[in-house]
Amino acid sequence: MADPAPASRQAEFSLLLPVYAGDHPDFLRLAFESSVDRQTLRPAEAVVVQDGPVPDALAAELARIERESPVPVVVVVLPENRGLTVALNRGLDACRFPVVARMDADDVSEPERFARQWELIAQGYDLVGTGMVEFEQDPERPVGRRVPPVGAERIRQHARTHNPFNHPTMMYRTAALERVGRYESFGKMEDYWLGIRLIDAGARVENLPEPLVRYRVGAGAFARRGGWAEARTEWRLQRELLRMGFVTRAEYLRNVMMKGLYRLLPAGVKRVLFRRLIGGGMPGDRAAAPGAPPASGASATPDAPPASSPEGR
Repeated sequence: MADPAPASRQAEFSLLLPVYAGDHPDFLRLAFESSVDRQTLRPAEAVVVQDGPVPDALAAELARIERESPVPVVVVVLPENRGLTVALNRGLDACRFPVVARMDADDVSEPERFARQWELIAQGYDLVGTGMVEFEQDPERPVGRRVPPVGAERIRQHARTHNPFNHPTMMYRTAALERVGRYESFGKMEDYWLGIRLIDAGARVENLPEPLVRYRVGAGAFARRGGWAEARTEWRLQRELLRMGFVTRAEYLRNVMMKGLYRLLPAGVKRVLFRRLIGGGMPGDRAAAPGAPPASGASATPDAPPASSPEGR
């Protein structure tokens, strides 16, 4: 990773970062430093939500972050593990600023991420996502790429079949979330459901195609997104999309069959299908996306294998 930018500035937004017992302290340190210390535009505060008890090493890292961070840190402690939806809503309660940037505890932000997103927020957008590159162990060795749709119409079209936003990259106005009821429990699709409701409510949404977040993927990512429980959640989501008129009946029937079947496929097959067909972006999205900006020693290029959809985690 690059050294901290000497001309770092602050803007009036909060960083929201949930942590739970399964997170690694070294990964958390890198995620936090890349999203605060090394940003050319820093958040005015960081809100870290500890979702239930954590191991001693992780607790020590949280204490170090709170003590040494260059911006104020608020640690919200939930006595029991409540899951991502509750953790994010509790974190939103603690955020003091009207704009919030999401971050996961094992990913890495590029130094210009927030500056680029803030430009669009300042123009009146309610939600701004970005592209991502995937890595497994070394952030400097990308293994895949996720290219989001760009433009309101392409985002809405994409949302009829797949999540149009990479959740860990989101920056949004809290007022827009309040209008649709913030995060709601929806299996592992709380982010997709949030995006759908924001689009349907007329929120101004956009994606930056550049990969401004490096996203850590594990061997079990696709396995966690499969099975009958996930298929039932998928079917429930499709019923909601039909009920609210977001998809036609023909689109609903297609999605129920195709996406339900996908949930029941072996993890290895899901990985291949999404990396070939979805994660690298639809044809128009690929054309709009520049190559991944290489950090020192990074091997990211426009020819990197396409990544899975935003449903990979």
